[in-house]
Amino acid sequence: MKSIKLEYFLLFILLNLFFSCRGQQSSHKLINIDDTYSTNQIGKVVSKMGNKITHIFQDSQNNYWFGGEGVYRYDGESITQFSVNDGLCNNRIRGIQEDEFGNIYFDTGSGISKYDGQKFITLQLDTTASKTDWKMEPGDLWFAGNWNKNGPYRYDGEKLYHLEFPKHKLEDEYYSRITNKSFSPYEVYQIFKDNKGNIWFGTSSFGACRYDGESLSWISELDMIEMDYGPAPGVRSILEDKEGNLWFSSNINHKYKMIPASSHDKKEYEILKGIETSKESDLNNYFMSITQDDNGYIWMARYGGGVWKYDSEELIHYPIKDADTDVLIFKIYKDRQGDLWLGTQNAGTFKFNGESFERFNPIFKN
Repeated sequence: MKSIKLEYFLLFILLNLFFSCRGQQSSHKLINIDDTYSTNQIGKVVSKMGNKITHIFQDSQNNYWFGGEGVYRYDGESITQFSVNDGLCNNRIRGIQEDEFGNIYFDTGSGISKYDGQKFITLQLDTTASKTDWKMEPGDLWFAGNWNKNGPYRYDGEKLYHLEFPKHKLEDEYYSRITNKSFSPYEVYQIFKDNKGNIWFGTSSFGACRYDGESLSWISELDMIEMDYGPAPGVRSILEDKEGNLWFSSNINHKYKMIPASSHDKKEYEILKGIETSKESDLNNYFMSITQDDNGYIWMARYGGGVWKYDSEELIHYPIKDADTDVLIFKIYKDRQGDLWLGTQNAGTFKFNGESFERFNPIFKN
């Protein structure tokens, strides 16, 4: 009889230990965005973002992503920072986009990272595919790809392909003039999809290239190409305005209207008058980034020269300062609500309040 009581007593102790351990474990579990339990949540919550924010993106869930040195996600209540320690393939961010399933992709200049809400995955290049086999499928994502490379990356949802531009007519002349350039003249700075579904690539030295799913064609006006050792703004931003005209940030004195190619003349565009910059002594004809607001105004961001708004009649200057220091603007971005944001190299993020750009300092709820 005593032995039976002892067995019950031991069983009681074991059950207490079991449920006690389960309770301690459950108190440390985290809930992810799918409302399922996970002990592997990545990233760290921070009180503020760094000063280098070169790219801004708002996803379909209204989260804001800020990329520069690593990436920050702002959900309206907190800021979470992600880096190579969490699975990013590089901390330098040169592009952010989202697919139809809500996955977020980060173009890092040395690989593509995919974030599925729980973890980062580095996309692997298909090294067996031909680099000249250009294709376009619905749902494709396009990336600038690695630094100092010829051509972009295409991702079809399963495989990542590296594509190369065919030889440009100015290539021989370019390399005869410049023998030790530190980057490829074909390097992609910007990718843009127009309203007809064409993909545009802004390059470092040869202007802008359009891919329509069948062929590649260049806009290589002399004011858009780089054939010497001077500063190389390249085509860092592309805009299609509400009238269907194309603007390239390398030279806003002109805009371009695409026209059907005739059998006698293969040129598929005409040059239209853009913004007259010579009237402003401190205004160059090229900008780092360009966008159009919901009122149809053109906004241009300069690297160290503030922001300029063009209302089709006059230019309005918005100086951007951090105390007495010029803010080095890298990107101007319009979100889904129509708000304008600035990404900078040295002063974090700014947001337009209707009258001026003010530094973005989110206030968190208690």
